[in-house]
Amino acid sequence: MKAICFNFEIHQPMRLKRYTFFDIGNDHYYYDDFLNDDIITRIAERSYMPAARTLLKMIEEYKGKFRCSISITGTAIEQFEQYVPEFIELLKKLADTGKCEFVAMPYANSLASLKDPEEFANQVRVHAEKINALFGVQPKVLRNTELIYSDEIAPQVLAMGYKGIMTEGAKHILGWKSPNYVYSAASAPKLKLLLRNSKLSEDIAARFSDTNWAAFPLTADKYMDWIAATPPEEQIINLWMNIETFGGLQPAETGIFQFLEALPRFAAERGIEFWTPAEAISKLKPIGELVVMHPISAIDEARDTSAWLGNKLQNEAFDKLYSVAERVRLCDDRRLKQDYWYLQGADNLYYMSTKHFADGAAHSMFSPYETPFQAFTNYMNVLSDFIVRVEEQYPSSIENEELNSLVKTIRNQSREIETLHKEMDTLRKNAEQYNIEHALREPKPEEKAEKPAKKAKAEKPAEAPDAEPKPRKKPGPKPKKPAEE
Repeated sequence: MKAICFNFEIHQPMRLKRYTFFDIGNDHYYYDDFLNDDIITRIAERSYMPAARTLLKMIEEYKGKFRCSISITGTAIEQFEQYVPEFIELLKKLADTGKCEFVAMPYANSLASLKDPEEFANQVRVHAEKINALFGVQPKVLRNTELIYSDEIAPQVLAMGYKGIMTEGAKHILGWKSPNYVYSAASAPKLKLLLRNSKLSEDIAARFSDTNWAAFPLTADKYMDWIAATPPEEQIINLWMNIETFGGLQPAETGIFQFLEALPRFAAERGIEFWTPAEAISKLKPIGELVVMHPISAIDEARDTSAWLGNKLQNEAFDKLYSVAERVRLCDDRRLKQDYWYLQGADNLYYMSTKHFADGAAHSMFSPYETPFQAFTNYMNVLSDFIVRVEEQYPSSIENEELNSLVKTIRNQSREIETLHKEMDTLRKNAEQYNIEHALREPKPEEKAEKPAKKAKAEKPAEAPDAEPKPRKKPGPKPKKPAEE
């Protein structure tokens, strides 16, 4: 049996406003709310909303035989809650069907997995809690930012409790192997890997409306023939793309929504099923281990991390951002922590890319800046102000060793306090139980009143021990009766 695993990514960054050198130290609000509102509202109207309605219709029409998954970042959820709450309601309806799986992600779509394991785990945990609170489901599979993965990341993911991770079927990693299987991580054999079929995914996402493409026009019938023609032992075809493909990158007038809606019908004719990522991992066994020594991703032709860390500008910003990670985690300032997450968004570094040709065109298309240098300057101005705020709480004069010692002390104190709280709860419960048992053993009020009364009648009051004994009178002679006259 062959199956298709659909995943639709939804992400919107917190775009920064134009922030000059003279704003440093004076303005601590960094975001362009007007631009964020405008972009997400427009995209929701032409893409997010109609795409979600189409998916819901497909699930209902095919009575649950069509299944899919959605990966949505925390920053996107926050903006939808603020600007397009009706889209959140649509996602809740999809979750209620039980046929749409929600996948775990780093909350801010960050690159923390490449630099800071503790920050990475924290963001994934908070994201999973947010998904559970909103949609009532617990994510079982992880999708890292832009499908970034390496052997170093695998043990971290397994330690978080996830049994599977989604990543790119990069050609330079697979070689002659096919992405249409489940693999296991070389550094964590219990972790299963699902690999994106980049060719079939991009046939929809990038080439669907390209009139110069040899396969144009692409129909649902033809597309399903391609999938059915893959070797029978290849059981899973992972089709993962941005949900903006539908109505955004591929406008509605191209027929993209009709194409999507027709897929289940032609799949059923060929005996092809639809699975969620969690189902694929539970049903299929790995055919072997996959070694990924250097991080891979789904971005650019190289399928590596050069989209974010490919030049000196990006690396300088990246290193400076994570240089204050430990200090931010120590503070109790919620606003500071929130800003730190927003600044970690991978988009900020993506805008600084200086690549050329096709990759460079893609970067410039999504960037709100005129040049990568402008993006770098603006970001570093914001980051400078942010670091000033961090140092107000934990000055840079504190050496790393001293800071680590402080962190250790605080954590030990936290554990000690937690232990004491547990002991207090135990003592409180024991006291409550003792009071309940004591109350059961005590006599009733009416019984208490009767017992002293009976005792008073039965017993005479004892004489005081200090009182002198009264002398007893000796009995005298009995009086004689008078003689009768």
